[in-house]
Amino acid sequence: MEPTDSEGDDLLSELLKPLRLTGVFDSRWRVSAPWAIEGDAEQSCAVLHFITEGECWITAEDQTPLQLHEGDLALFPTGTAHRLSDQPDRRGVALAAVLPERAPGTSGEIRIDGDGPESRLLCAGLHYDASAATHLYKALPWALVLDRSQVDQEPLLRDTLRLLATTDRPVGPGDRLITLRTFEMALVLALRPLLRELARNPSALPVLRNPGISRAMVIIATRFAEPWTIESLAREAGMSRSAFTAAFRELVGEAPARHLTGRRMQEAARLLGETSLPQSAVPERVGYLSAVGFHLAFRKWFGMTPGEYRSGSSSAA
Repeated sequence: MEPTDSEGDDLLSELLKPLRLTGVFDSRWRVSAPWAIEGDAEQSCAVLHFITEGECWITAEDQTPLQLHEGDLALFPTGTAHRLSDQPDRRGVALAAVLPERAPGTSGEIRIDGDGPESRLLCAGLHYDASAATHLYKALPWALVLDRSQVDQEPLLRDTLRLLATTDRPVGPGDRLITLRTFEMALVLALRPLLRELARNPSALPVLRNPGISRAMVIIATRFAEPWTIESLAREAGMSRSAFTAAFRELVGEAPARHLTGRRMQEAARLLGETSLPQSAVPERVGYLSAVGFHLAFRKWFGMTPGEYRSGSSSAA
């Protein structure tokens, strides 16, 4: 039994909600063959490559090389280490050697002059809050690609990428924040059609093949404030407790109880860090009947009390 379209859409839409960028480093590349640049794995960072002219190859360990052409977009949701080059077997220089300063909020340029064909790229590291990244997000394929025709079918994505790729982007008060939120929009716009493709091809994301586990994940994502137990979640999934727990752990990568706690802690952190809701009201909003139980769970999860977390968020704002 496959999940219905609505169940698949609901589940995949949950991938988009937590994605809030905390910083962006972007760069424009103008490179002529022969060239190759090696990028390290990035922690809590999605990587985006948009080909504005020419073509390039992307290779990664134990993965089939990908060839990108003008207008294509490649997204690496979890920042897998990879190499960009004019030929798939060419070894290159480390990215840090040609872009030593890559702090979020800054921009850079790479230029490599050669005798061969020229390519131009927009590349960006999109740093996100690691605590907000769901296991489902982390389970996405190492690379997701939209070819030019697919990008053109998303006019807002296409036009946003073209704007970001220009060298004369508007500069003025708030430009860093504008750039951050524009890249954030580009990330969501890029994920949307890619997730639709995943929904049509459930084998690419194994959890979609199990309608019971998919349903439970949607419940945890959207109804976490209700008093769920493993037994009641298993009933909603139409499975026995033992079968549900085993299947959930296999497909999601963690036990259902921990996944539920993680979702509740994620929302608690958002309420404490981004709203003025009284701290005393947070436990009930995230499914805890006991303030003491919430306090202990929060401290175990984050290594600090709710009050300390709120104070730290206020100081960083």
